[in-house]
Amino acid sequence: MQIRFMRLKSGDRDLARNLFIVMAEVFNEERETLSNDYIDQLLSRDEFWAIAAFANDQIVGGITAHTLPMTRPETSEVFIYDVAVRHDQQRKGVGRRLVSELRKGAAANGIHHVFVSVDNADLHALDFYRASGGTPSAVTFFTFEKSD
Repeated sequence: MQIRFMRLKSGDRDLARNLFIVMAEVFNEERETLSNDYIDQLLSRDEFWAIAAFANDQIVGGITAHTLPMTRPETSEVFIYDVAVRHDQQRKGVGRRLVSELRKGAAANGIHHVFVSVDNADLHALDFYRASGGTPSAVTFFTFEKSD
């Protein structure tokens, strides 16, 4: 089956909504219904990456990421937020190609550093990113929840 990839931009609201639904389903996560304005605003930002993978005309996976401007060098880095591929399309190289498409797109914009955080307990994700050419770094992320 031929898989094609497309970076979603302004005007791709319905595709983005479908992509976000697929991603939530893959992760078995509850999701809010995003307003049209919110999706439009997100897609209008050059710093936001949403790349959808299509088999025929159906979205089978995607990647979301954010460009982060740096403050020491005059450059940016891209942070991968999520990669998800429908269960029936996993182990076919779709996820790896999504990462590759993001890296190519970033490089075309002069960005050569792409990174992702992975929970140490998520062995599947750790294996996936290693197989995709990533090099693990010893980093601890701290999360701050809503404060009073």
